Amino acid sequence: MSAWSRFWHRYGLAYLFVGPALLGMILVHYGPMLQGIYMGFLDLRLATLRQYLAAPFVGLENYREILFDPQSTFRTGFLYAVRTTLLYALAVNALTLTLGLLFAHVLNRPLLLRGLWRTLFLLPWVVPSYVVGLLWGFMWLKNGVINTLLVDVLHLLPEKPHWLIGPLTFVAIVLPTVWRSWPFVMVTYLAALQTVPQELYEAAKVDGATPWQRFRHITWPLLRPVTAILLLYGLLGTLYSFNIVYMMFGHGAGYPGEWGDLLMTNLFRNTFGMWNFGLGAAASTLYMLLTLGLILFWYRVFREDLKAR
Repeated sequence: MSAWSRFWHRYGLAYLFVGPALLGMILVHYGPMLQGIYMGFLDLRLATLRQYLAAPFVGLENYREILFDPQSTFRTGFLYAVRTTLLYALAVNALTLTLGLLFAHVLNRPLLLRGLWRTLFLLPWVVPSYVVGLLWGFMWLKNGVINTLLVDVLHLLPEKPHWLIGPLTFVAIVLPTVWRSWPFVMVTYLAALQTVPQELYEAAKVDGATPWQRFRHITWPLLRPVTAILLLYGLLGTLYSFNIVYMMFGHGAGYPGEWGDLLMTNLFRNTFGMWNFGLGAAASTLYMLLTLGLILFWYRVFREDLKAR
């Protein structure tokens, strides 16, 4: 029997099952991705749209305009969007992981009406993100419910601030995202906590370990693989976040300012609003490389935690 026959006899059936999925990925994922990368080298705008992939080839001109041309409005907005998106991803993931882990610990203990609390805490997660953006956009208005609560009811602030103007915009987009995201983190941590052997805690108590020592040396090491997956999921979700900002600021018609504009809303506005698809494709490629770099850094940090034990 030849080597090919032995290989086919051993792996042929597996490749037959994998083949349709691989073909689908090439057609709907890798094909459009390569086309988008190629469009970044074209002068593809409204005047050349009919030519599509036959539009004039301009090499790295689109990348030069985005990264180095001080006269380009795309460059200024793009750099602000990169900064805000990175801070947004950091703030949202830090808050959602902290809140999710804290409430998972609370709900993992004997608690009156624990099932009811679990259900209530999950409710924000089932609200569609575009609805969250629309509702919080109304709540953040100067005479909205948040300012009324903070100023008129609780008297925490001397006057009603403009949450949707200036640096406070960053707070206005972070809190709704955290509000919607943390229940998923909580329920995932809760499922992971219920798999931790109780014998480990009992042995640690016998040895005189404090609650913090039990968390640090038992709970946290066992939760690191789950944390790695949650962090990856959260990073991708925040880096590609669009709906909340889009709905909060006039359904894409309004500019959220340098502290509210994320990469996806910036790309959408400058690409489809300005009909400049070559620049948009180049910016998307830069964005993809930035995301890939962050994912590689994530894998380097959590590589040992993801190995099978």
